Amino acid sequence: MFIDIHAHAYRKPDPYFRFGTAEDLIRKYDELGIEKGVVLPIVSPEIYMPQANEDILDMAEAYPDRLIPYCNVDPRALTNSADAPLDKVLSYYKEKGCKGVGEVMLNLPLMDPLVQNLFRHAEKVGLPIVFDGTDQIGGDFGLYDDPGLPQLEHTLQRFPDLLIFGHGPVFWSEIGRLETPGERAIIYDLKGHQVGRLPDGPIKEEGVVPKLMRRYPNLRGDLADGTAYNALNRDHEYGPKFLEEFQDRIYFGTDIISPGSVVHLVDLLIQWRDSGKISETVFNKVARENAKKLLGLE
Repeated sequence: MFIDIHAHAYRKPDPYFRFGTAEDLIRKYDELGIEKGVVLPIVSPEIYMPQANEDILDMAEAYPDRLIPYCNVDPRALTNSADAPLDKVLSYYKEKGCKGVGEVMLNLPLMDPLVQNLFRHAEKVGLPIVFDGTDQIGGDFGLYDDPGLPQLEHTLQRFPDLLIFGHGPVFWSEIGRLETPGERAIIYDLKGHQVGRLPDGPIKEEGVVPKLMRRYPNLRGDLADGTAYNALNRDHEYGPKFLEEFQDRIYFGTDIISPGSVVHLVDLLIQWRDSGKISETVFNKVARENAKKLLGLE
């Protein structure tokens, strides 16, 4: 029923977050009714233990009917400069079967020359990018952007042939107009615990995300993690309308990292389909057909 555009797994348990293995992920897929999914490597050390692209390729080779590999390259790789030949690395992994790049999570501004170099080479090679964001530099992970996402907009303008997947709280919090800038991200306190809030309640006024979606056809929506679920679930009138309008550019995702990961989005989409809030066509596109087209699946 579903194809997952965004999940994670480690070859062996890591020493801190205890990510699940490929086998754990597949068991979770069986539980949720997910046919197959994309596994994204984590290579930047801001929060997680970096893993090799080769680990992801090994998982996909072991379970070719269930797992699809992405590759990932820290923009500081090779020469730590804005002219690093990252296209050579991306081309190598594309030839190995990787279908995209991400999850890009290093803590630099989105418009930083190093980051822009990665996006430039991804466009050149023909691989989509998924990134996570933050509202601060230091003490967090993810690419920094300002309220209103101007750096994302300029990146979309610079690379019109690059499919860019918005993901995470900084992106999805702006489905509606922000009440305060600080509600667009979850941060870490001085004891290492996550704090903060996300927008809630009905969408009184549209935010920049739907406006950017209308303006830039290369922008895509990655529904993985609870922040995307929050963006849709906060308004059961606006959420279905958003999916209806952008039905060809929204992708079901889970962001599963362990056997204990909870995925509320499955039930929400089924509920909206069964109640008629979204059509069978919209449900199928978001749940699997858009991913099939993107990934070149039969």
